[in-house]
Amino acid sequence: MSLEYSIIYKAENHYDTWLSDAHWQFLIIPEENDTQGHINIDFKNSVHAINEHSVNGYGFKTIRIQPRAKFKDISFEASFRLIKKKVNPFDFTNELSTEEAYQKVQELEFKVDFEPFLRTTHFTSIPPEHKNKFTFNEFKSIFENLQELNQWVFDHIYYTTNVTDVDTTLEEIINNRHGVCQDFAHLFCAFAKQNHIPARYVSGYLHQGNGYFGDSQMHAWAEAYVPGIGWIGFDPTNNLIAGDNHIKVSHGKDYNDCSPLRGVVYTSGKNITKHTVQVSAQQQQ
Repeated sequence: MSLEYSIIYKAENHYDTWLSDAHWQFLIIPEENDTQGHINIDFKNSVHAINEHSVNGYGFKTIRIQPRAKFKDISFEASFRLIKKKVNPFDFTNELSTEEAYQKVQELEFKVDFEPFLRTTHFTSIPPEHKNKFTFNEFKSIFENLQELNQWVFDHIYYTTNVTDVDTTLEEIINNRHGVCQDFAHLFCAFAKQNHIPARYVSGYLHQGNGYFGDSQMHAWAEAYVPGIGWIGFDPTNNLIAGDNHIKVSHGKDYNDCSPLRGVVYTSGKNITKHTVQVSAQQQQ
């Protein structure tokens, strides 16, 4: 059985002065993978600039826009339709014993293969005084520890909008205990990495029909690599294993690799930007 999703992404920008030189890159197209595939992709802008398609360093599709005409207002609208298979996120076979899995993450070859997602970044750096807040119990499997980490992050942070921004550090998150989905994802990745588990930040869309936490824009969660199983998605904002309602766009080391919108704008005035995302679903037989 599958679900058909419809996603509408809108961005509006107003500038106080005329603008004649601007560049934008959108990283908002849902990934095509084993569980989700495209039906239709449409992207348009109000100044009729040409869409240029490219692929970023992790292999995810982007849309680049460079308007040629002057403007003060510009809007973007993307619509996506895709099919996503319904799967049981717990339906996997663990090919390694608990002891073998812990041995695996200590092997040099494993560390080299997964180095980008074991590396600490600006957003996944845990202050020394907080490093013992969550440690793995080696009598439990790696998957069980990651589930407990998911629960711990969910319990530690209160989902609160407008208290953090894209530059907020983990020290502020841990101390203040308030944040949004990207903060939950960064904290999960940081403690997974500290316990020698590769973890990557994921950007995508969340169907909130079941009352999940998530803002009006794009959602963020994490994926951790479990030896003997593979990459598994964890949504600490909602204390869930990522499943049917999670529509992946991209992954990277942290938010910097997955920012939905990057831009360079040459203007001397102020600007106002608004983003909205709507996700709807219907079941297919």
